[in-house]
Amino acid sequence: MKKKSDGAELLLNSIVEGIFEKKGLNVLKIDLRKLENRITDYFVICHATSTTQVSAICDSVEDLARDQAGEKPLHVEGLDNCYWVLLDYGTVIVHIFLEEYRSFYSLESLWGDAVIAAMEDKIK
Repeated sequence: MKKKSDGAELLLNSIVEGIFEKKGLNVLKIDLRKLENRITDYFVICHATSTTQVSAICDSVEDLARDQAGEKPLHVEGLDNCYWVLLDYGTVIVHIFLEEYRSFYSLESLWGDAVIAAMEDKIK
């Protein structure tokens, strides 16, 4: 029997692989599980250099999460302009930014109490 954490780990790995497949930049995993009143267990944040790349990363993440982890996003926002796309998988929320929007909003700085880990492309 699979533990719930195994499913979350598989989902996280699928998401990160989908981001790197389309050359997402500066990928961070923010572990929020030890924080009170959190809205999710993890944030995954990355950025791209164009709206076309933001869209491609979004599609890649959705495809791999579905194919590898059997998960579909509960909610998706931001596809109209692709400056900042949010994919909500319940236990994991993915933020895919256009580079200048990521710099402006600086989400990672809002979660100073959380464990933040830089993710690396395993395929490089």
